[in-house]
Amino acid sequence: MTNPDTSREADRSAEPTSARDAPPRKDFLREAVAHDVASGRFGRLVHTRFPPEPNGFLHIGHAKSICLNFGIAREFGGLCNLRFDDTNPATEDMRYVEAIREDVRWLGFDWDDERFASDYFERLYEIAEALVRAGKAYVDSQSEEAIREGRGTITLPGTPSPYRDRPVEENLDLLRRMRAGEFPDGAHVLRAKIDMGHPNMLMRDPLLLRIRHAAHYRRGTAWCIYPLYDFAHGLSDAFEGITHSLCTLEFKDNRELYDWLVREAGFERPPEQTEFARLELDYTVLSKRKLLRLVAEGYVRGWDDPRMPTIAGLRRRGVTPEAIRAFAETIGVARSDARIELATFEHAVRDDLNMRVPRVMAVARPVKLVLTNYPEGQVEMLDAPLYPHDVPLTGSRPVPFSRELWIEREDFMEDPPKKFFRLAPGREVRLRYAYLVTCTGVVKDAAGEIVEIHATYDPATRGGDAPDGRRVQGTIHWVSAARALDCELRLYDRLFAIADPDNLPDGRDFVSALNPNSLVTAPHAKVEPSVASDIPGMRYQFERIGYFISDPFESTAGRPIFNRTVALRDSWAKAKDRPAAASA
Repeated sequence: MTNPDTSREADRSAEPTSARDAPPRKDFLREAVAHDVASGRFGRLVHTRFPPEPNGFLHIGHAKSICLNFGIAREFGGLCNLRFDDTNPATEDMRYVEAIREDVRWLGFDWDDERFASDYFERLYEIAEALVRAGKAYVDSQSEEAIREGRGTITLPGTPSPYRDRPVEENLDLLRRMRAGEFPDGAHVLRAKIDMGHPNMLMRDPLLLRIRHAAHYRRGTAWCIYPLYDFAHGLSDAFEGITHSLCTLEFKDNRELYDWLVREAGFERPPEQTEFARLELDYTVLSKRKLLRLVAEGYVRGWDDPRMPTIAGLRRRGVTPEAIRAFAETIGVARSDARIELATFEHAVRDDLNMRVPRVMAVARPVKLVLTNYPEGQVEMLDAPLYPHDVPLTGSRPVPFSRELWIEREDFMEDPPKKFFRLAPGREVRLRYAYLVTCTGVVKDAAGEIVEIHATYDPATRGGDAPDGRRVQGTIHWVSAARALDCELRLYDRLFAIADPDNLPDGRDFVSALNPNSLVTAPHAKVEPSVASDIPGMRYQFERIGYFISDPFESTAGRPIFNRTVALRDSWAKAKDRPAAASA
């Protein structure tokens, strides 16, 4: 693409804009951190962490947490760790670790230290023995079902385990034999000894360690007892000197156990856990378990399928890290859960791309337009701007114009309704950047399908304006039939057809809400030749169609494939808004 006045769009991916560089607004998390800094509460730098479990790819909900943890550390001149909460050998894998690293860096953040919960197994085991010796933990030999039933209910206290008062030496002996691998999975667990009548059910002698004879992706078979999340999480924070542990609201009830374990382990200045509302986005599921099922059962083409809400999927779809950060800033931080309209996210994406990507013409479902009075064999090069007048970027590209053109099939109707302002028999329209043309007839095949539209052009209207001042309502896009590139457009849309697929009526499975039109392909599309030498991963606005990216993995010079990032406007708007969009 000829662009003499600006650098390529791919090189501008990190360019700031006033919206992206706006200072973060205040919220209750930042106010709490600011208060702690002012009071010198911790006597050290603000220190946060982002602690994902490497059992899947990160999604847009994780992006909110990443922006918070890394953002707060950056704003207060502190530190942020990337810690992998890898205490479940059955589901974790190094490929997820590598994907998480890539996603965090792509979002624009880097960590001060990289840690793994699995590196703390020895220290956690030492604390487990110390709790046993102090009479604060015991080995329970009940079955998993019996332990669950013994917890009681919200209104009824739990029932103490018959093994709760085992002697300390017996507990230590069993724990050490568990560590040595003498027992099968499920034979014993280590539980904290707190209060079986506690109103917070998580405090009713919670499990700390369980037996799992499974190889760990980092530690191999060195361990066969693994810590539960609650045992590892708070203590990992304490080991690392974390000052502020920022968690989503589902961990609010865990805070009491978090504080108990850190206190019992002897830490004088424990981290402060504060909860915020997790991201809940319309037409999306953000459960890793559900996302894994979509991948495993073939509903999508992998974790980076552009329909997925994973960061990898959004990246492949053409969403920029700046747009995701702007979205996180827009929705802010709340104390209570609330669903966010997907349109809010799509607006952030459009707002970002509108200011940075070049305009190109492409035709998704082509039909030939023949200008019968245009000289045969002639090709003229029109100069078309790369950016609209309200974008602070300049540049142009040459667009070839010829006798035969491709236009969108939907831009022509033989018997148009009243508010159809595009091409029809006897009607004049503007070809963008080119001429005014008037339809004179059509050619159909044996089945009655239109294969050619015939028109005449007005050579005095080059640029799209008539010297006699006549006004034309419709403007359509086009590409030269002789010079256009064959390509495929993948028109991605919302993965689910129902706003809240997590809560379907009648107990229906969430996959029943999948949108059958989440991917519509246009395999015979045409695009102007200015993109021929562009590298995969370039972003564009295809005029009147939407924002697109050339697929980073499947697009080739001989066969470009473009993924639609987002339409130019909300195609799921209320029905009353659709006629205006259709006639634009």
